[in-house]
Formats: sequence, structure tokens, C-alpha cells
Amino acid sequence: MGKEPKHKWTFAPRFRARAFGWKSQPAIKRVREAVAEIRKMAKRDPILGAEGAILFLEKVSPALEQVDGSSGAIGLAVNHAVDEMVSIIVRAPADEKLRDKWVERLWEAYQDDQIPYIESLADSWGDLCATTERASHWADELLPTVKMVWNEPAGYFHGTPACLSCLLAAGRCQELLDLLDISRHVFWHDRQFGVRALAVMGRVDDAIAYAERSLGSNDGPSQMSILCEKMLLEAGRSDEAYERYAIAANQGISRLATFRAISKKYPDRDSKHIIRDLIRSTPGEEGKWFATASDLKLYDLAVALARQSPCEPKTLNRAAREMAQGLPAFSLEVALVSLHWLSQGYGWEVTSLDVLGAFDQALSAAQCLGREDEVMRRLEQIISRDHSAGMF
Repeated sequence: MGKEPKHKWTFAPRFRARAFGWKSQPAIKRVREAVAEIRKMAKRDPILGAEGAILFLEKVSPALEQVDGSSGAIGLAVNHAVDEMVSIIVRAPADEKLRDKWVERLWEAYQDDQIPYIESLADSWGDLCATTERASHWADELLPTVKMVWNEPAGYFHGTPACLSCLLAAGRCQELLDLLDISRHVFWHDRQFGVRALAVMGRVDDAIAYAERSLGSNDGPSQMSILCEKMLLEAGRSDEAYERYAIAANQGISRLATFRAISKKYPDRDSKHIIRDLIRSTPGEEGKWFATASDLKLYDLAVALARQSPCEPKTLNRAAREMAQGLPAFSLEVALVSLHWLSQGYGWEVTSLDVLGAFDQALSAAQCLGREDEVMRRLEQIISRDHSAGMF
């Protein structure tokens, strides 16, 4: 296993230095293709797959140097790729000589990372070392520099996370905590290792308290909440994990994604209970939970939310159309709520078609339900309070 495998990788020539222009989508496509190729090889030959993962990590940052990362899309794609590459490398059954060579190559790539795209490698350095002995050796190599820069007013060392990760992996937990105490600044990125060290020592409550004290002035609560929730769930303290951290720890790209993430972790919780907790967590934004409540078939709640605070009229119009046949009463109320918010000037790039669509949907549902007179009176009230631009 000490002999280095040879293989012609399809992705390698595509990731030459400055291979990509400023557009992020072509680069994202190539990153995903590379990950798929390496993943496939790793299933067949773990050593060769790990070699491909290291080669990717060596090449990716120079190749993406000119890509516009302002949207965050390319950074997110690379972060996911780095996580998978680390997993492949850690799992590979390399002998000591080959593992040493891998870690040295990765360290060189990490030091050369100027953008940076692979900086998260350092957080997993202890895992990449694979053994407590190697992790301890790397910790000893990095410790003097970490102590030196932390004794300076504005010191910084690129390898600090790698040192902390290695101390944790080597089981030197108290030493890690003592080291963190000498830092002049509180940064969650560093102190998360202290939280994990306390958890390893079986001191979960101390770990939670330490985490709560470990947010710096520029640190958001999400990463801290994710780690604390994980510790409490592993300790069998599900109720506490939910009450204290579930909402902050499971924020998704949409409100529905957030709900689903929490429901998956807490299957014993009633869905209505979860969504009501989520709604309470965003006061003044109740209308933005309309789509989630509708997807969960909580139609009465959805209408109440849409009435309570502004909701995008296009979202309401779409729901009214889709439910016209099966739930005409719901369709009617949603269409009327849409017209209400349109009359108050809400909506993104509103046109007369949006207004007419909601109006037609309301009339159609009213006819289906035999409530034409009532609905016309309600429409007249909405029109009388019209404050929309152009009096739509």
C-alpha cells in the first residue's frame, strides 16, 4: 500500500491554474464532475480514490482563482467538495508511509491556498492524520507558533485550526482547553474545539456552557447551535435540544426546508407544534409561512397567516389557482387575501395581470360556492381601501 498508484484522471487537466473565467456555473459543473469521478473510483479502489481527492485539493484553488465568488455559489460547491474529499481520504486504508506523504501534500496545498477555497481542511486535520500518534506529532509541530501569535496583540497563524484539531484528535483535551485560555480574543471557530473537547471528556453541561460563552462579536449563533444540538441529541436529551437549539441549528434555504429538517431530527414532535414554534420565532413575518402551512395541508392556518402579515401576492395567486378544483373555499379566501395585499401596495413587480388573476379566481370560487353577493361586497370593501401604486 506504500506504492503510489498511477491513474489518468479526467478532471485533472481541466483544473489547470486559472482554467476558469469569471462565470461560476461552468466551474461549479466541473467541480461536481470531479467529485463524482473521485467518488466512483473510491468505491472501487479507496487508495486511488484518496489520491484523486488529494490531487483535486491541490488543483482546485489555483484553477478557480479568476472565478467570481460574490454570489457564494462556487464557495458552497467547493466546501461540499472539500468535505467529501476529506471523508474519502480519512477512510482510505493507507499505510504509515503513504499517510505521511498525503498529509505533507495536503499541508503544502493548504499553505498555498490564497483565495482561500480549501481553508476548511484545517478543521479536519486531526482526522486526516488518522492516528493519535500522528495527530500528536503535528500538534507538537504547530503549538509553538500558535502560542507565539496568541501572545501578540494582533497575531495570526494560518495553521491554528489544524493545531487545535490535532490536539483534540490526540486526546489532549485539557491541554487544548488550557491553550484556548491564553488567546486574547474569543472566536467561535477556535473555541468550538474546546466545546468538543469537553464533550469528549463527558462534560456535556460544561460543554454547552462553554459554547454559550464562545461567540465572538462577529459570530452568528447557527454553528454554535448546530454543535450544541448535536451534543444534546447524542446525550439522549432530545427535549432540551429542541427547545434550546432546534430552530437556530436547522435553518434551511426555505422555510419549508427548515421545517423538514427539524421534523426529521425530531420525529416524535407533532408537525403542528413545530410549525407554530417556527412561526413564533419570526414575529411580524407570519405571512411568509403561508406556503409552508399550505404544503402541510394546514389550510385554515395558512389563510390566517396570510391575513396576519404581508404575503407575496404571486404566491397567493398560485395557491388559489392550484386549489380551485379541490378546495374552492380555500381558493376563494386566498384570492381575496391576495387582493387585499395588492390593494395595500405589496408585491414584487406587480402588473394588472396579477390583479385580474386574483379577481377572476375569487369570482370563480364564489360562483362555485354560491356566494357571489357576499364576495362582491368584500371586493367592494377592498377596492374602497385601495392604496396601490396606479390604483390597480
